[in-house]
Amino acid sequence: MKPDQLLHQFLQQLNAVISPGADVLGKEAQQKIKAAAQATFDKLDLVTRDEFDAQRAVLARSREKIEQMEKLLAELEARLENQQN
Repeated sequence: MKPDQLLHQFLQQLNAVISPGADVLGKEAQQKIKAAAQATFDKLDLVTRDEFDAQRAVLARSREKIEQMEKLLAELEARLENQQN
């Protein structure tokens, strides 16, 4: 979810909690709440779901490569030890 969508959803939910069925927050109040929420979200250093999923995929590939390299290293160490004996 994009930050603007998150803020819009937050404002809708706030309106629903304050007065179900009525849009009681004025435009100025919504803008102030939106600015405060945006400042809070910026401090949290949030990422989008797409960015999170991309980093998760990179991490999975990195783990696979590390496991392959560990296996190769173990094989090379075993060969070296066999050659020394």
